[in-house]
Amino acid sequence: MKFGIDRLLIDPALRKPLSGKRVAMLAHPASVTEDLTHALDALAACDGVNMTAAFGPQHGLRGDKQDNMIESPDFNDPVHGIPVFSLYGEVRRPTDAMMATFDVILVDLQDLGCRIYTFITTLRYILEAAAAHNKQVWVLDRPNPAGRPVEGLTLRPGWESFVGAGAMPMRHGLTLGEMGVWFVKTLGLNVDYRVIEMEGWSPDAAPGFGWPQGARTWINPSPNAPNLFMARAYAGTVMLEGTTLSEGRGTTRPLELFGAPDIDALAVLGEMRALAPDWLAGCELRACWFEPTFHKHASALCHGVQVHCEEPFYVHAAFRPWRLQALAFKAIRCLYPEYPLWRDFAYEYEQGKLAIDVINGGPGLREWVDDVGAAPDDLEALASVDEQAWLAGRAAYLLY
Repeated sequence: MKFGIDRLLIDPALRKPLSGKRVAMLAHPASVTEDLTHALDALAACDGVNMTAAFGPQHGLRGDKQDNMIESPDFNDPVHGIPVFSLYGEVRRPTDAMMATFDVILVDLQDLGCRIYTFITTLRYILEAAAAHNKQVWVLDRPNPAGRPVEGLTLRPGWESFVGAGAMPMRHGLTLGEMGVWFVKTLGLNVDYRVIEMEGWSPDAAPGFGWPQGARTWINPSPNAPNLFMARAYAGTVMLEGTTLSEGRGTTRPLELFGAPDIDALAVLGEMRALAPDWLAGCELRACWFEPTFHKHASALCHGVQVHCEEPFYVHAAFRPWRLQALAFKAIRCLYPEYPLWRDFAYEYEQGKLAIDVINGGPGLREWVDDVGAAPDDLEALASVDEQAWLAGRAAYLLY
């Protein structure tokens, strides 16, 4: 198969509209061609492509910022001699001065298919700025490694944030190019938008079910996104960032496991299986011990659970990571009613809101966890309505 960047490089006709224009690129370390050349380097080497600026999202163009909420500075690229602007530094939205450096911006970002992954918010901000400044936006499309499944509550009005770019469920099932189409239509943007589509993407095909496993190398799109299995689990495990539980940062399997020094993981697993065994389908759960080298519970021995969503345990149609992680929270609340589960801090600079609510785009999940009388069927009823509505509306934006 061919990603958007590869099609653009091999087809002069696709590149022809760039001739005579100033071109910028929004990219990160996973923005590579099929031979692992970085997209910025590959395009700068093309005749007729005048690269005048580059932009980096959260974690930076180089992907060097390990943790969340660590800002990146602007700098001058030493190889290409162009300014590199940070969209996760002093600003989140591109400034007028930044927008003045180009005529068309090429967006080549590997996404994870989850609402909270901030690259889609950065795409929205780029599209809005481009509409205001009469600039062109091209998305060089890449696979959604989590595939087409949809899961989670829809973000509620008033809960928009840098980790909540719009009214979509946690797991949206769109590619970045398709997400751009959705933004343009739902926000009513008057912008010159184009998707350089992939060729041969089969999101329902084994073994990758979204990611062309065996055909393309995985490059971390952010420092704690080390493999396909993390991408599959992420729509659930990302919620751990709003809790006092470790999500495995500071280990070699971040966002594939959870735990803490003061929980009994075997008891948690037993409670999860008793509450809603069908929510655990499509993967295998294993009690484990781990000691984070940094971040939450650093240097403390944690008892936890690893989510194994790789072969031979993975069943794509059955795996529901958001429900699985929600169930883990519910099990902990049942076993330890007074457990200080929710982490209180300004998550992504949102003041006066609990981080778990910012992550979920509203308080619904937290309220369900904390309600002693709420059962899995109650959350199922809420989520299924949102999921079916998104599936029905999403169909108009699918390109593949």
